[in-house]
Amino acid sequence: MRKPALALVSASFFSIIATESHAGEHLWSGDWYLTLGGAGISGPKFEGADSRKLSFSPIISLGRQGSGSRFSSRNDSASLAIVDTDMFRAGIAGKFVPARDSDDYRDIKGLSDVKWGAELGGFVDVYPTDFVRLRGELRQGIRSHDGLVADLSADVFTDIAPDIQLSGGPRARYATSGYSKAYYGVNAEESAASGLSQYDPDGGWQSVGVGTALTWKATEQLSTSAFAEYSRLVGTAGDSSLVQERGSRNQFMFGVSASYKFGFSLD
Repeated sequence: MRKPALALVSASFFSIIATESHAGEHLWSGDWYLTLGGAGISGPKFEGADSRKLSFSPIISLGRQGSGSRFSSRNDSASLAIVDTDMFRAGIAGKFVPARDSDDYRDIKGLSDVKWGAELGGFVDVYPTDFVRLRGELRQGIRSHDGLVADLSADVFTDIAPDIQLSGGPRARYATSGYSKAYYGVNAEESAASGLSQYDPDGGWQSVGVGTALTWKATEQLSTSAFAEYSRLVGTAGDSSLVQERGSRNQFMFGVSASYKFGFSLD
Protein backbone atom coordinates (compact mmCIF):
# COMPACT_ATOMS: atom_id res chain seq x y z
CA MET A 1 0.00 0.00 0.00
CA ARG A 2 2.99 2.31 0.46
CA LYS A 3 3.75 2.79 -3.24
CA PRO A 4 0.22 3.93 -4.24
CA ALA A 5 0.18 6.41 -1.34
CA LEU A 6 3.52 7.88 -2.35
CA ALA A 7 2.48 8.00 -5.99
CA LEU A 8 -0.66 9.94 -5.01
CA VAL A 9 1.39 12.45 -2.97
CA SER A 10 3.88 12.88 -5.83
CA ALA A 11 1.13 13.33 -8.40
CA SER A 12 -0.53 15.96 -6.21
CA PHE A 13 2.69 17.93 -5.86
CA PHE A 14 3.37 17.88 -9.60
CA SER A 15 -0.19 19.05 -10.23
CA ILE A 16 0.23 21.88 -7.70
CA ILE A 17 3.56 22.91 -9.23
CA ALA A 18 2.08 22.97 -12.72
CA THR A 19 -0.85 25.09 -11.55
CA GLU A 20 1.38 27.53 -9.70
CA SER A 21 3.82 27.91 -12.61
CA HIS A 22 1.02 29.26 -14.78
CA ALA A 23 -0.09 31.76 -12.12
CA GLY A 24 3.02 33.95 -12.35
CA GLU A 25 6.18 34.52 -14.29
CA HIS A 26 8.01 31.87 -12.30
CA LEU A 27 7.03 29.36 -9.63
CA TRP A 28 9.40 31.06 -7.20
CA SER A 29 8.39 34.68 -7.97
CA GLY A 30 7.01 36.75 -5.10
CA ASP A 31 7.51 37.48 -1.41
CA TRP A 32 8.76 34.64 0.79
CA TYR A 33 9.63 34.00 4.42
CA LEU A 34 12.13 31.68 6.08
CA THR A 35 11.73 30.81 9.76
CA LEU A 36 14.71 29.35 11.61
CA GLY A 37 15.02 28.40 15.25
CA GLY A 38 15.23 25.59 17.73
CA ALA A 39 13.67 24.04 20.82
CA GLY A 40 15.18 22.65 23.99
CA ILE A 41 13.11 19.66 25.08
CA SER A 42 12.78 17.46 28.13
CA GLY A 43 11.20 14.23 26.96
CA PRO A 44 11.43 10.43 26.96
CA LYS A 45 14.90 8.96 26.36
CA PHE A 46 13.41 6.90 23.52
CA GLU A 47 9.92 6.20 22.21
CA GLY A 48 8.06 4.34 24.94
CA ALA A 49 10.58 5.10 27.71
CA ASP A 50 9.61 6.02 31.27
CA SER A 51 12.87 7.95 31.85
CA ARG A 52 13.80 11.35 30.48
CA LYS A 53 16.57 13.24 28.67
CA LEU A 54 17.27 16.74 27.35
CA SER A 55 17.43 17.19 23.56
CA PHE A 56 17.39 19.85 20.83
CA SER A 57 15.01 20.05 17.87
CA PRO A 58 15.41 22.48 14.92
CA ILE A 59 12.58 24.70 13.65
CA ILE A 60 12.58 25.33 9.88
CA SER A 61 9.75 26.65 7.72
CA LEU A 62 9.75 28.21 4.25
CA GLY A 63 6.73 29.63 2.45
CA ARG A 64 5.11 32.55 0.68
CA GLN A 65 4.26 35.73 2.56
CA GLY A 66 0.54 36.03 3.17
CA SER A 67 -1.65 38.88 4.25
CA GLY A 68 -0.95 38.10 7.90
CA SER A 69 1.11 36.03 10.29
CA ARG A 70 0.47 32.28 9.98
CA PHE A 71 0.12 29.99 12.98
CA SER A 72 2.84 27.37 13.34
CA SER A 73 3.59 24.71 15.94
CA ARG A 74 6.79 23.24 17.31
CA ASN A 75 5.46 19.86 16.16
CA ASP A 76 5.52 20.90 12.51
CA SER A 77 8.18 19.19 10.43
CA ALA A 78 10.52 21.36 8.37
CA SER A 79 8.33 22.41 5.46
CA LEU A 80 8.20 24.20 2.12
CA ALA A 81 4.78 25.58 1.19
CA ILE A 82 4.12 25.29 -2.55
CA VAL A 83 0.53 26.49 -2.28
CA ASP A 84 -0.18 29.18 0.34
CA THR A 85 -3.57 30.90 0.49
CA ASP A 86 -5.63 32.43 3.30
CA MET A 87 -7.39 29.15 4.13
CA PHE A 88 -5.08 26.47 2.75
CA ARG A 89 -1.39 25.57 2.61
CA ALA A 90 0.24 22.49 1.09
CA GLY A 91 3.76 21.46 0.26
CA ILE A 92 6.75 19.35 1.13
CA ALA A 93 7.58 18.29 4.69
CA GLY A 94 10.58 16.48 6.10
CA LYS A 95 12.31 15.80 9.38
CA PHE A 96 15.61 14.46 10.63
CA VAL A 97 15.34 11.21 12.58
CA PRO A 98 18.03 10.70 15.23
CA ALA A 99 19.58 7.31 15.85
CA ARG A 100 18.59 5.00 18.71
CA ASP A 101 21.70 3.20 19.94
CA SER A 102 20.94 0.23 22.16
CA ASP A 103 24.21 0.74 24.05
CA ASP A 104 23.04 4.16 25.26
CA TYR A 105 20.25 2.92 27.54
CA ARG A 106 20.02 -0.17 29.72
CA ASP A 107 16.32 -0.74 28.95
CA ILE A 108 16.96 -1.30 25.21
CA LYS A 109 20.28 -3.13 25.45
CA GLY A 110 20.12 -6.13 23.11
CA LEU A 111 17.65 -4.53 20.69
CA SER A 112 18.66 -3.60 17.15
CA ASP A 113 19.92 -0.06 16.68
CA VAL A 114 17.78 2.42 14.74
CA LYS A 115 20.00 4.29 12.28
CA TRP A 116 19.82 8.05 11.89
CA GLY A 117 17.88 9.06 8.82
CA ALA A 118 14.94 11.15 7.68
CA GLU A 119 11.25 11.16 6.88
CA LEU A 120 10.16 12.92 3.70
CA GLY A 121 6.69 13.60 2.37
CA GLY A 122 4.05 16.31 2.31
CA PHE A 123 1.77 18.39 4.51
CA VAL A 124 -1.61 20.11 4.31
CA ASP A 125 -2.78 22.97 6.53
CA VAL A 126 -6.43 24.05 6.61
CA TYR A 127 -7.64 27.21 8.38
CA PRO A 128 -11.44 26.84 8.70
CA THR A 129 -11.55 30.00 10.86
CA ASP A 130 -9.06 32.69 11.83
CA PHE A 131 -8.39 30.94 15.16
CA VAL A 132 -8.19 27.24 14.15
CA ARG A 133 -5.61 25.30 12.16
CA LEU A 134 -5.91 21.67 11.06
CA ARG A 135 -2.69 19.97 9.90
CA GLY A 136 -1.84 16.61 8.40
CA GLU A 137 1.58 15.26 7.45
CA LEU A 138 2.43 12.06 5.55
CA ARG A 139 6.11 11.09 5.52
CA GLN A 140 8.10 8.13 4.20
CA GLY A 141 10.93 6.83 6.34
CA ILE A 142 14.41 6.87 4.80
CA ARG A 143 17.22 4.76 6.32
CA SER A 144 15.88 4.77 9.91
CA HIS A 145 12.81 2.74 8.96
CA ASP A 146 10.82 1.92 5.82
CA GLY A 147 7.37 2.81 7.10
CA LEU A 148 4.88 5.58 6.38
CA VAL A 149 4.06 7.98 9.23
CA ALA A 150 0.96 10.19 9.38
CA ASP A 151 0.75 12.96 12.00
CA LEU A 152 -2.59 14.71 12.55
CA SER A 153 -3.20 17.76 14.72
CA ALA A 154 -5.70 20.53 15.40
CA ASP A 155 -4.86 23.77 17.18
CA VAL A 156 -7.03 26.54 18.54
CA PHE A 157 -5.12 29.76 19.14
CA THR A 158 -6.00 33.12 20.68
CA ASP A 159 -4.18 36.27 21.76
CA ILE A 160 -4.43 36.70 25.52
CA ALA A 161 -2.36 39.91 25.28
CA PRO A 162 -1.19 42.03 22.31
CA ASP A 163 2.03 40.01 21.88
CA ILE A 164 1.17 36.76 23.69
CA GLN A 165 -0.67 33.83 22.12
CA LEU A 166 -2.09 30.74 23.80
CA SER A 167 -2.65 27.65 21.64
CA GLY A 168 -3.41 23.97 22.01
CA GLY A 169 -5.28 20.96 20.74
CA PRO A 170 -5.28 17.22 20.04
CA ARG A 171 -2.58 15.19 18.26
CA ALA A 172 -2.52 11.67 16.81
CA ARG A 173 -0.05 9.45 14.95
CA TYR A 174 -0.62 6.52 12.59
CA ALA A 175 2.20 4.43 11.11
CA THR A 176 2.67 1.33 8.99
CA SER A 177 4.45 -1.83 10.15
CA GLY A 178 7.89 -0.66 8.94
CA TYR A 179 7.84 2.05 11.58
CA SER A 180 6.27 -0.13 14.30
CA LYS A 181 8.82 -2.92 13.87
CA ALA A 182 11.79 -0.52 14.00
CA TYR A 183 10.76 1.16 17.27
CA TYR A 184 8.54 -1.36 19.05
CA GLY A 185 9.29 -4.80 17.58
CA VAL A 186 11.28 -7.50 19.41
CA ASN A 187 12.31 -10.54 17.35
CA ALA A 188 13.58 -13.86 18.72
CA GLU A 189 17.24 -12.84 18.66
CA GLU A 190 16.51 -9.50 20.32
CA SER A 191 14.34 -11.21 22.92
CA ALA A 192 17.17 -13.56 23.88
CA ALA A 193 19.67 -10.68 24.09
CA SER A 194 17.45 -8.19 25.91
CA GLY A 195 15.19 -10.35 28.06
CA LEU A 196 12.06 -8.73 26.57
CA SER A 197 9.18 -10.84 25.29
CA GLN A 198 8.95 -11.33 21.52
CA TYR A 199 6.65 -8.88 19.79
CA ASP A 200 5.85 -8.59 16.07
CA PRO A 201 3.73 -5.44 15.54
CA ASP A 202 1.58 -4.50 12.57
CA GLY A 203 0.78 -1.00 11.45
CA GLY A 204 -1.85 1.06 13.22
CA TRP A 205 -2.47 4.00 15.48
CA GLN A 206 0.62 4.75 17.57
CA SER A 207 -0.44 7.55 19.91
CA VAL A 208 -3.10 10.09 20.78
CA GLY A 209 -2.64 13.14 22.96
CA VAL A 210 -2.81 16.85 23.45
CA GLY A 211 -0.39 19.76 23.41
CA THR A 212 -0.35 23.41 24.42
CA ALA A 213 1.99 26.38 23.98
CA LEU A 214 2.35 29.94 25.21
CA THR A 215 4.09 32.10 22.60
CA TRP A 216 5.54 35.58 23.02
CA LYS A 217 6.08 37.56 19.84
CA ALA A 218 8.97 39.76 20.99
CA THR A 219 9.19 41.52 17.62
CA GLU A 220 7.70 41.05 14.15
CA GLN A 221 10.51 38.58 13.44
CA LEU A 222 11.43 37.04 16.81
CA SER A 223 9.17 34.63 18.71
CA THR A 224 9.73 32.55 21.84
CA SER A 225 7.47 29.97 23.45
CA ALA A 226 7.03 27.51 26.30
CA PHE A 227 5.19 24.28 25.54
CA ALA A 228 3.98 21.04 27.08
CA GLU A 229 2.60 17.85 25.54
CA TYR A 230 1.13 14.57 26.64
CA SER A 231 0.67 11.51 24.45
CA ARG A 232 -0.74 8.10 25.24
CA LEU A 233 0.78 5.16 23.35
CA VAL A 234 -2.01 3.03 21.89
CA GLY A 235 -2.44 0.11 19.52
CA THR A 236 0.72 -1.57 18.28
CA ALA A 237 2.95 0.88 20.18
CA GLY A 238 1.16 0.62 23.51
CA ASP A 239 1.05 -3.20 23.35
CA SER A 240 4.79 -3.55 22.73
CA SER A 241 6.74 -5.61 25.26
CA LEU A 242 9.26 -2.76 25.40
CA VAL A 243 6.53 -0.43 26.65
CA GLN A 244 4.70 -2.97 28.81
CA GLU A 245 7.77 -4.45 30.54
CA ARG A 246 10.23 -1.54 30.74
CA GLY A 247 8.55 1.64 29.61
CA SER A 248 5.32 3.56 29.90
CA ARG A 249 2.29 4.25 27.72
CA ASN A 250 2.26 7.80 29.12
CA GLN A 251 4.71 10.12 27.38
CA PHE A 252 5.29 13.67 28.66
CA MET A 253 7.29 16.40 26.95
CA PHE A 254 7.92 20.06 27.77
CA GLY A 255 10.40 22.75 26.79
CA VAL A 256 11.09 26.18 25.35
CA SER A 257 11.76 27.40 21.82
CA ALA A 258 12.84 30.48 19.89
CA SER A 259 12.62 31.30 16.18
CA TYR A 260 13.40 34.18 13.83
CA LYS A 261 11.49 34.95 10.63
CA PHE A 262 13.35 36.35 7.62
CA GLY A 263 11.50 37.99 4.74
CA PHE A 264 12.79 38.16 1.15
CA SER A 265 11.57 38.53 -2.44
CA LEU A 266 12.37 36.59 -5.63
CA ASP A 267 11.81 37.74 -9.21
